[in-house]
Amino acid sequence: MMNIPFIDLNVQFSAIESELMPALRGVLEQTNFILGQPVADFEKAFAAYSECAHAVGVASGLDAIKLALRALDIGPGGEVITAANTFIATALGISAVGANVVLVDIDPETYNLDPAKLEAAITPRTKAIMPVHLYGQPADMDPIMDVARKHGLKVIEDASQAHGARYKGKRVGSFGDISAFSLYPGKNLGAYGDGGVITTNDPNLAESMSVLRNYGSKVKYYHLMKGENSRLDTLQAVVCGVKLKYLDEGNQKRRANAARYSSNLSGLSDVITPITHPDVEHVFHLYVIRIKDREALMKHLQSKGVPTIIHYPIPIHLQDAYAGEGWSKGDFPITEAYADEILSLPMFPELTEKQIDYVTRCIQEHYES
Repeated sequence: MMNIPFIDLNVQFSAIESELMPALRGVLEQTNFILGQPVADFEKAFAAYSECAHAVGVASGLDAIKLALRALDIGPGGEVITAANTFIATALGISAVGANVVLVDIDPETYNLDPAKLEAAITPRTKAIMPVHLYGQPADMDPIMDVARKHGLKVIEDASQAHGARYKGKRVGSFGDISAFSLYPGKNLGAYGDGGVITTNDPNLAESMSVLRNYGSKVKYYHLMKGENSRLDTLQAVVCGVKLKYLDEGNQKRRANAARYSSNLSGLSDVITPITHPDVEHVFHLYVIRIKDREALMKHLQSKGVPTIIHYPIPIHLQDAYAGEGWSKGDFPITEAYADEILSLPMFPELTEKQIDYVTRCIQEHYES
């Protein structure tokens, strides 16, 4: 029996240790822990990588969403449309600024926001659309942008799971007015703690978010607005700056791993593997299958040393945190159906062919026994 990690950050660290440790030591020796020069260096590098003019480092992916909304002056009384199938942070960022979360169901193939359902959700109070590039697959941005332009709405991309992904040759994070990325350790580009980064092509929005993240201040003790304490730590900026150099290579390995998973599982009618649309470059933050007997398969895989995770077992509209919003079971049928079937298999760049073959062989044994 093999013991397969769901994600292995140790092997990743070992590969960059000789480059990373001197850079971290430099920060420790200079004691420039808050908004040190490495933060600005990382912001410049990430903006260029994301094909955007500006990037602003913040304390978390949730804060990235909050500050994006604040910079766009979206707050109480406003509505923001987003996907019913996403991590709750997407909705919490909207709620945090006092705006109302409006959910739409998902495309059954991509698991992302269904553009065909957007216009029915728009009201006179709608201020923005927040598509989510879930699991690393870009949302269908052309029709989303068309709807936004038609109705004069802002677009905020939640790209927290899609660092480096492309839609029709263009990086995600470069379509909307602002885009929010999480730098949580398990992401394709992950810090060694919490962190986030925001991208935009608008210099005024970039300036506003830079001020908002630092107590509303450009010059110490002079406060232009009611800001927050949401700054990317210098140490985390160093980590992400080093890792950014290897992101494309890691994403390519993820795609190769996903292709092997899908090929190995192609003969099992009980397993629905991910569909990647031909006009996108998926980065497979997660490799998610769908099965009907999820609990039984999870138990079997666990007994074989294979960990699995459900992303996400309870949709936002059925969470206790949103019990007062008037949603009920049945409102978003595709999201609800998939929440009972989705299962994430181990996925990280350094996953070996031998490990993938073992995982898929265990799945095959479950269904062929």
